[in-house]
Amino acid sequence: MNLSDSERIATLLEEGGLHEASEIEEADLVIFTTCGVRKTAEDRAFGQIHNIWKRKKGTKIVVTGCLAHRKDVQRRLGDKVHHFIPAKDIPLLGSILGLTKEPELKEIECSDYLKITPKYKSTETVFIPIMTGCNNFCTYCVVPYARGREWSRPFEEIFKEITFLEKNDCKEIILLGQNVNSYSFSPKERVRGLKLIDFPSLLKLLANSFPKITFRFLTSHPKDFSEELIRVIAKNKNISKEIHLPIQSGSDKILAAMNRKYTQKHYINIIEKINKNIPTAKISTDIIIGFPGETLQDFEKTVQVFKKVHFHTAFLNKYSPRPGTIAEKFNDSIPWEEKKRRELVLRKLF
Repeated sequence: MNLSDSERIATLLEEGGLHEASEIEEADLVIFTTCGVRKTAEDRAFGQIHNIWKRKKGTKIVVTGCLAHRKDVQRRLGDKVHHFIPAKDIPLLGSILGLTKEPELKEIECSDYLKITPKYKSTETVFIPIMTGCNNFCTYCVVPYARGREWSRPFEEIFKEITFLEKNDCKEIILLGQNVNSYSFSPKERVRGLKLIDFPSLLKLLANSFPKITFRFLTSHPKDFSEELIRVIAKNKNISKEIHLPIQSGSDKILAAMNRKYTQKHYINIIEKINKNIPTAKISTDIIIGFPGETLQDFEKTVQVFKKVHFHTAFLNKYSPRPGTIAEKFNDSIPWEEKKRRELVLRKLF
């Protein structure tokens, strides 16, 4: 999603008369599209911003993305960063930077942000956001606060963008959303008999309309991963059989504390249906290790899921509190060394 945001930012900057520098040290303006989901990404952003500020004092620095809305980040970087611009306010970038002749600051909608034509890094593989925001409010996650509530992009816009890319020999499209399979849009006129376009019907429409393009999607939530979606993936050769489905924990107690709204049994049932209908499927997942309250018994349930599912890839993340989330108030009592030990246990299962 951050790469997609950056491609839209590049369009606005070029429309304002700016040109991309070949090296970051040569730039007069540096924009950081930040991620605050993990502390490691946050720390990298802090380090790079400090280094640029220190090396080249005249450089204008802008922060957008997940960190832009946080008051603690604004206080920490206030003397180094000129502007903090939340993702939804990206359309105002030209006005804020004084690139437009008559700056017009106004209230904007998500539709304005996603209507910006990206400056694609490559038209061979392209990221296309189909929705933004999240309504789930997992207790550890900053996305609903940084991106706002869920908003689905009009089907007509998505179709138009992909039609352009098809004409430019696009080979692969990755459909993006914080919770991509909760996509839901009601077109003004029926599209092939559909009053409502949900994610399975969207994916089917795109796969059938653009048979030479391979479609992938990120990221799914187990509570919204339907049997109809599994059937659509199974029946269409140009839909990737690599499926990313984060479980986060194998313990029902921890899943409840995370507000994930599914159980281990529900997740395993989805995997079994995928394997039955899509024998070649490769399942990847996300795991949070050492979430507050995770006992050795809770962790063992995650180990059991690993042994049963045989994930193709797993992104293992040691828990660290994210400012502004509900879980920040939980007692993070598991020592870092113990989190590292548990991480090693899971890595050895690969």
